[in-house]
Amino acid sequence: MAEVKRINTIILGAAGRDFHNFNVIYRDNELYNVVAFTATQIPNISGRKYPAALAGRLYPKGIPIYEEKHLEDLIQKFYIDEVVFSYSDISYQHVMSLGSRAATAGAHFKLLSARQTMIRSTKPVISVCAVRTGSGKSQTCRKVSRILREMGKKVAAIRHPMPYGNLEQQRVQRFASIDDLHRNHCTIEEMEEYEPHIVNGTIVYAGVDYRGILDQAEKEADVIVWDGGNNDTPFYLPDLAIVVADPLRVGNELSYYPSETNLRLADLVIINKVDSAQPQAVFTLRENIRKVSKTARIIEAASPIYAEQSELIAGKRVLIIEDGPTLTHGEMKFGAGTVAAQKFGAREIVDPRPYCTGEIKKTFETYHDIGALLPAMGYSVKQIKDLEETINKVPCDTVIIGTPINLKRVVKLKKPAVRVFYELEEIGTPDLRSLLSEFVKTIVATKGAGRQ
Repeated sequence: MAEVKRINTIILGAAGRDFHNFNVIYRDNELYNVVAFTATQIPNISGRKYPAALAGRLYPKGIPIYEEKHLEDLIQKFYIDEVVFSYSDISYQHVMSLGSRAATAGAHFKLLSARQTMIRSTKPVISVCAVRTGSGKSQTCRKVSRILREMGKKVAAIRHPMPYGNLEQQRVQRFASIDDLHRNHCTIEEMEEYEPHIVNGTIVYAGVDYRGILDQAEKEADVIVWDGGNNDTPFYLPDLAIVVADPLRVGNELSYYPSETNLRLADLVIINKVDSAQPQAVFTLRENIRKVSKTARIIEAASPIYAEQSELIAGKRVLIIEDGPTLTHGEMKFGAGTVAAQKFGAREIVDPRPYCTGEIKKTFETYHDIGALLPAMGYSVKQIKDLEETINKVPCDTVIIGTPINLKRVVKLKKPAVRVFYELEEIGTPDLRSLLSEFVKTIVATKGAGRQ
């Protein structure tokens, strides 16, 4: 009997969803030959390999990772049959432009089913996702975890992957203290997501192999909270799917991938930032949600801003540091730091661009529309050093830190710095506590009892 030719495949990714899709669909699947991954959005990913120890028996040499810009050349060189799109927070136009590139070069273009890439858990799962990076998912996830703990439940938050280091060593990671962040040499981007959970009293899991991660988390948790990254769909099949929507970018929920998928899967949609959005934008967003989801419950919420020393902002020339991904591929024009500068009466926002060095300068060259804000980029030791140098060169009176971590612990600042905090506050009823109480009485009690 003639041997069946395996389908030569490239997976387009950004060091996260692409590895997960490979693990659950393609690893040990003899119908396919995954020739390569490509990388974008995240620096310093291309030129590496997905290691053999994670890739399985079909890939004893591992799988190389190339830059996405070489897609057409890779299709020709490796006789690629299929190109699989596997990252998020991308406009429909961008997705289909990639599809056109693949088709023109001679390959099929594929999107995988969200549900078929979800792993089932023996424990109840709540997923917290968003329609865009920077919508307010993180504070929502923190509040969900806190309420569940107050109800007496052991919670494990499992974070969307950020495997920027040694992939084998990052296969399954557990973070329960700030020391764990340093011990694992976390980037600023990782700390932005893990540290608030840890400070909040929640154990965090992350890594590369999300089956292995779940196996570990299920041993110590009553409830799994999926903390989604970008606007990606959940890696685990949720018993309650929460999606955060952003009225400051109304329309994106129906024009970015996989924003609309998240809305269609949602049991609960939180319209955040109603305190800073125009009423018409909130109204339009609600209408857009209802176009694709007739049954999801909708909550409106605010994200009020607090500053630890607001007197250091009033009347001062300030440098504003915002969450990196929110400004870059999230395309937000402002964040918590900007709101704090306006609220507490900063005299002037100092433009950091003339003072940028090294990797930070390259970030502004890649993302032209960031404006007079400084993204807290720190994917490598070099980038963190360049961030520190850039901050200290800017002629300002005060540095406003709008990123979720204590940046003063990571970089040495020569100027006074003010941290900005923000939490989710629902407006009216129902609210998260009432809905989670209902969830605990039904899903948690039923699923938990069935797994004894």
